[in-house]
Amino acid sequence: MMKVLRFYILYRLYVAVALVVGGVLSHVYGDPILAWILYILAFFSILLHFLIGPMRLVKDSVESGNVEEAVELINKVKYPKLLVKPIRSAYYMLQSTLNLATNDLSSAENNIRKSLSTTSSLTGDMRGTNLMQLGFIQLRQGKTKEGRANLLEAVKAGIPDKESLASVYLQLCSIEIQRQQNRAGKAYFKKAKDLNPKNKEVADQIRMMEKTISRLPG
Repeated sequence: MMKVLRFYILYRLYVAVALVVGGVLSHVYGDPILAWILYILAFFSILLHFLIGPMRLVKDSVESGNVEEAVELINKVKYPKLLVKPIRSAYYMLQSTLNLATNDLSSAENNIRKSLSTTSSLTGDMRGTNLMQLGFIQLRQGKTKEGRANLLEAVKAGIPDKESLASVYLQLCSIEIQRQQNRAGKAYFKKAKDLNPKNKEVADQIRMMEKTISRLPG
């Protein structure tokens, strides 16, 4: 079933052409009802191609760690402005994630800002995630002040999963320690630890940070 869906998503336009041809043949051979059914299916296939694109497959590729395939698929979207707003927001966010994978920080920031500017009632819960990604990008660029501000905004906007929220608190903890604000740093560390994240990388970061925290005054 998944293979059929993947084929359909990748070749919607070709499927639409085949449906139109089938519709014309149905008209020729005296079956207008079937012809109109095929025309309608062709219309919706074209609509889905431009309004949704292959974003379902891009998401699957990113989650499985197949960056090369994800880039290939996302490049098939030729007119991102035609994507419906929730899909367009996800498109720019995934573009930003792929830019990060290749260390193209400038493009990563540009795309995550586009995702943030694509507002939709259906993507309200993505704002916190987008701000979090923007903050992390800015920190990698050396923009500590802007990165810190956006991470704080991300927490206020709401970050949907505790693993990501713990990562944000750990980063804020590190920033505060660098600013010699040990009390604030310890408070953020406690928030991260209290979330009890199960992700190994985040859990390891907490264990490492705990050694530093224990030696700090304040």
